[in-house]
Amino acid sequence: MLIAQLTDTHIKNAGRLAYGRVDTAACLKAAVDALRKLDPQPDLVVLTGDLVDVGSAEEYACLQVILAPLPQALVVVPGNHDEREAMRRAFAPAGYFPATGFLQFAIDDYPLRIVGLDTLVPGQGGGELCAERLDWLARTLAERPAAPTLILMHHPPFATGIGHMDRIGLRGRAAFARLLEQHPQVQRVLCGHLHRTIHAMVGGRAALTCPSTAHQVALDLREQAPSGFRMEPPGFMLHRWHDGVLVSHVANIGDFAGPYPFFDESGALID
Repeated sequence: MLIAQLTDTHIKNAGRLAYGRVDTAACLKAAVDALRKLDPQPDLVVLTGDLVDVGSAEEYACLQVILAPLPQALVVVPGNHDEREAMRRAFAPAGYFPATGFLQFAIDDYPLRIVGLDTLVPGQGGGELCAERLDWLARTLAERPAAPTLILMHHPPFATGIGHMDRIGLRGRAAFARLLEQHPQVQRVLCGHLHRTIHAMVGGRAALTCPSTAHQVALDLREQAPSGFRMEPPGFMLHRWHDGVLVSHVANIGDFAGPYPFFDESGALID
């Protein structure tokens, strides 16, 4: 099974730029084009939050127009820029969101079980896994303890060292880590929010963040560093589940020279 992960697309109404500078719609269109050129094609595309910028129905409509060329099923979880009810309505036809409450779900249609978590706290940049959400996760994981499982969430369940982002990080991450310790079937926790690739171990399980399809949070590990973003190469991730092993790749989006051969026609290494 091959899963493509997009995150932090931050789609705005047509013609609007994020922060007055970033054409997030054009960036996502480039990501969609890159996905459509892949061989083999992903079996599933997941989006780990901040799909749109202010959470309006109009923004979700713009998002869906851009994503429409993708033939794969889409699985999405909310980020802090999303609006829960507008997102529920926009993706209701997919059938995995509950009719009310948090946008949490389990999908059992694939070789990997897909569990989506809702870390959204309306009006706040930071996220939370409260007792209700954690209780739901505990019950859901206990239902199928032998099923290899992928968890999707927006806010990463670890401190990254990027101070301004950690200050809008995830509350409840210690309890989440304790829960993961009890569930070895969890293969990986896929997150967004940080607009760059970061890896950590949480409760004995691998957790990582994915680069944004648009702008990237500046890598500055000074505790009081100012918030900022850079127009570093945008990207997405590919997660390959094969023979019981999940392997994750980062792909940059853009036109780059190559590929070039390592060896000439005789099989000799080109020097």
